[in-house]
Amino acid sequence: MKISTKGRYALRLMVDLATHNDGKPVSIRDIASRQNISDKYLEQIISSLNKAGYVKSSRGPQGGYTLAKGAEEYTVGMILRLTEGNLAPVACLEDEVNCCNRREQCATLMLWRKLDDAIKGVVDTVTLADLVDWQQDSANNDML
Repeated sequence: MKISTKGRYALRLMVDLATHNDGKPVSIRDIASRQNISDKYLEQIISSLNKAGYVKSSRGPQGGYTLAKGAEEYTVGMILRLTEGNLAPVACLEDEVNCCNRREQCATLMLWRKLDDAIKGVVDTVTLADLVDWQQDSANNDML
């Protein structure tokens, strides 16, 4: 599994919003500048985050975006599934029921299930707040 640029940038955008969560909306231009990402590309990403209710938008000269909920309420999995779709490592695990006609004799199915469980075990437990903490810890360690 490879996470696309869209998925990686969506996480960076959400971390930026969580980091600069002082009650005031954050502009796409400011996020783009801090993250060194095209504001046009971020506008596409923020649109899907807004439609999903992950962010709130406000218009006007002081407008921008804020998180719709606390950073601890978003998991990495929620954000990646919105941008990437299903995170299953193989097609036969994408649906609730495995309809593959080889599932009974598939020597690798257990491997794919274990990999799928491991991926879910990480992305569904790590929150946006965790990413913010890790970023701050990393910045503090760089200062030492």
